[in-house]
Amino acid sequence: MRKLKNFIPKLKLKNCLVIILGSIILAFGLYNVHSVAKVTEGGSLGLCLLLDYHFGISPAVTGFTVNVISYLIGFKVLGKEFIGYSAVSTAAYSIAYAVCEIFPPIYPEIINYPIAASLLGALFVGVGVGLSVRMGGAPCADDAVAMSLSHLIKVKIEVIYLVSDLTVLLLSLSYIPVGKIMYSLLTVILSGRIIGFIERFKKQV
Repeated sequence: MRKLKNFIPKLKLKNCLVIILGSIILAFGLYNVHSVAKVTEGGSLGLCLLLDYHFGISPAVTGFTVNVISYLIGFKVLGKEFIGYSAVSTAAYSIAYAVCEIFPPIYPEIINYPIAASLLGALFVGVGVGLSVRMGGAPCADDAVAMSLSHLIKVKIEVIYLVSDLTVLLLSLSYIPVGKIMYSLLTVILSGRIIGFIERFKKQV
């Protein structure tokens, strides 16, 4: 029984509530901005789409594989609390996104304003993911890897986001027009900066 307790993470209610709020903000932004404006992503999502285009490997397969590996790395580096908070984050995100899908997008015309969509998308992703990361959880595989690498090599988390996103976006030029990539580049740069700012704020308070 004691051994079983050692595997159960001790989660703080305040942290869970902040993570849930962040996951709701993330889901709202991805549904109402990213999915409408077709703003593509770097990171694991972009990698899965890239592999699907060039090698015909379903994102269902690559997405599952990448997620499992990423969270295992996070567990090894950051511990069981990380897994607990990440479980709260992913569950809250999935539920929030499902609720969003019940309703039509708030402003579908945003597809005609790609710069505004890029800026808004960066704000929602940056704040949503930033709140989760600040409290120790990762809503996506990208976040698990970024948090783990930042902890291991002592590099700012936004730098890791930028390098991974830039790599995937540059490779995505093989099948996505340059114009669309530029809007995505703007989004990932800004969202990474916001995530980094919120994550560092934890150490200042």
